[in-house]
Amino acid sequence: MDITIAQVYLPHNDAAASLAFYRDTLGFEVRQEVEYDGLHWITVGPPGQPGTSIVLHPPAADPGITDDERKVISEMMAKGTFAGLNLATKDLDATFERLAAGDAEVVQEPTAQPWGVRDCAFRDPAGNLLRIAEAR
Repeated sequence: MDITIAQVYLPHNDAAASLAFYRDTLGFEVRQEVEYDGLHWITVGPPGQPGTSIVLHPPAADPGITDDERKVISEMMAKGTFAGLNLATKDLDATFERLAAGDAEVVQEPTAQPWGVRDCAFRDPAGNLLRIAEAR
């Protein structure tokens, strides 16, 4: 099979803050912005990887979600337990220093994990957990 990852979805609760974080702090390209019916979707991705994108979306956009479910999602986002994404970089220390000097919320400094990965962790403005591993 020839299957690739095209898009992943992460919720946001502030389009401007998410855009600034992913574009300005992480250095991702903005691929598309869509506003519809008062909602704002932003598609971003790493430069040089046009086939892989992150769609930042309002959690209220799914018509199948009830008001109670939206409340739970909002509460989980506020605690940082709803969604996450794993990224990789060749220079973990430099990446960590650059993000920590910006507006990224540090969750974990670069650490050698017992399972053999060296990584760090941040939260984006919506509370989504971003783990960044050192690429080997």
